[in-house]
Amino acid sequence: MRILLTNDDGVHAPGLAAMRRALLDREHDVIVVAPDREQSATSHSITLDRPLRILDVGDGLHAVDGTPTDCVLVGCHGVLRGYPDLVVSGINHGPNMGE
Repeated sequence: MRILLTNDDGVHAPGLAAMRRALLDREHDVIVVAPDREQSATSHSITLDRPLRILDVGDGLHAVDGTPTDCVLVGCHGVLRGYPDLVVSGINHGPNMGE
């Protein structure tokens, strides 16, 4: 499966790395598009007032200077140029206070 992996803790978060390893161990095609820094409590917000910057961190990892929702949109419409089979978000650091 082609899987888009994101989170709200940032592209270098330990939980994201653990989830990526677990998915890669099952031989999935995993592309990570995650915020370039902590974005907890941004809910479902998207960035409308400026262009987003995307940095190819290497090895299938992409950092976006936006919200987690921005990352999914960039992943589908920019990095992947199409929809993945599955979008996975997490593993979250600390309690998940969202819906």
